Amino acid sequence: MTDENTFVNNDVNIAETDENNLREILRVRREKLNELKRNNKDPFKEVKYEVNSSSLQIKENFESMEGQRVSIAGRIMSKREMGKASFCDIQDRDGRIQLYVRINEVGEEAYEDFRKYDIGDIIGVEGEVFKTKKGEISVKIDKIKLLAKSLQPLPEKWHGLRDVELRYRQRYVDLIVNPEVKETFIKRSKIIKSVRKYLDNRGFLEVETPLLNPIPGGANARPFITHHNTLDIDLYLRIAPELYLKRLIVGGLEKVYELGRMFRNEGMSIKHNPEFTMMEVYQAYADYKDMMDLAEGIITTAAMEVTGGTKIVYQGEEIDLTPPWNRITMLEAVKKYAGIDFDQITGDEEARRVAKERGIQVEENAKWGEVLNAFFEEYVEDNLVQPTIVYDYPVEISPLTKRKPDRPELTERFEIFIVGREFGNAYSELNDPIDQRERFLDQMRKREAGDEEANMIDEDFLNALEYGMPPTGGLGIGIDRLVMLLTDSYSIRDVLLFPTMRPRT
Repeated sequence: MTDENTFVNNDVNIAETDENNLREILRVRREKLNELKRNNKDPFKEVKYEVNSSSLQIKENFESMEGQRVSIAGRIMSKREMGKASFCDIQDRDGRIQLYVRINEVGEEAYEDFRKYDIGDIIGVEGEVFKTKKGEISVKIDKIKLLAKSLQPLPEKWHGLRDVELRYRQRYVDLIVNPEVKETFIKRSKIIKSVRKYLDNRGFLEVETPLLNPIPGGANARPFITHHNTLDIDLYLRIAPELYLKRLIVGGLEKVYELGRMFRNEGMSIKHNPEFTMMEVYQAYADYKDMMDLAEGIITTAAMEVTGGTKIVYQGEEIDLTPPWNRITMLEAVKKYAGIDFDQITGDEEARRVAKERGIQVEENAKWGEVLNAFFEEYVEDNLVQPTIVYDYPVEISPLTKRKPDRPELTERFEIFIVGREFGNAYSELNDPIDQRERFLDQMRKREAGDEEANMIDEDFLNALEYGMPPTGGLGIGIDRLVMLLTDSYSIRDVLLFPTMRPRT
């Protein structure tokens, strides 16, 4: 039977071969599988393979493992045949290691079978750890078994899988041929573990709240809608767990957090995916200043555990995460970067006039606080490269936040900005049920005017507040954006194993 190397050289990009040759490669691989089945060597009948070591373990402990017998498994990534002896590299979870395969060691039949194996096939091997004359740590094989046949050719080794959209659609191939991608997701797991450990060590209880909500709440966002057939009601995929977590504070749990998936039916960009991961934490008898300290601790600890320090580089920009971070009010930030002192602007009409003069687009009935926020988004955000906590937001854009006692037009709310992006949002939580109802009513008026992101009234949550919620601080951190920052990833799709993609037509 003709080997696929007759049709394509492994050093030539598969994409550059013509379609007929690629079809022939696929045919040859399937014929090899059929031959294995005819000879009662179907690899897909294998149900288990005992592995007692890994590529990394062997390399890191060579001095103590030299001469030892090991059993390892992985995917063939390269082969170099030299008559009665061959070398190949296999890749497991931890990396790659070279195998030395001799006909005298494995036997003639097994060696001939090995020669027919293709790049991408998964094998299990047993043998002795040694070092070649060139100094490469390897395993001298005496037993070899095919565990899975690869029917598709891998992308060529030098260029890898570089089509960005194809990488996202076929993440399984991306992980095989681009080692740095695997490292990103290993770091993602470490970051999530770090966040959990930080909170667990401080007495916070991890909880789970519903993903299917009768009323979407906790954020200004457009929800996904589904339908429950038995109850014959519409339900919403959660946009935030906030209102459920606050119910638990009312119930006396006092320090709770949840780390999980959120869903928002909004636009997609390098910073946004409809399905994303958020961490929200609530602490009774605390305020937004306590949440500032907590946020700094969570993020800097994750940075140290994943990168080894608090100074990182993101997209060529050196970022210093060492606390304490810069802290500035929204009013101060707008005055600094836009040259407008909103403390001197006395009402809604004057604020809208100033916006018009500056060419800032706002609704024709926009209020003072909404105009202030529009100036912040236009003039300030991009300038906040180093970690910055922006605090004291206007009440109009903070429907779940406690007002400042000395300035009721502002709230005790802050957001975290790094490299010009928001990474977290936090409040001194509103616990006055009467004020909360008025805020909900104002949100409903916006909703009736066409704002699909405005909050609905959640009567059960208002009922919970009427039982009494203690003063509480709350914080939410976008996990995907944190992973982007700590892995120097440009797009949110680079840190999601399976990002949302438009279906192929």
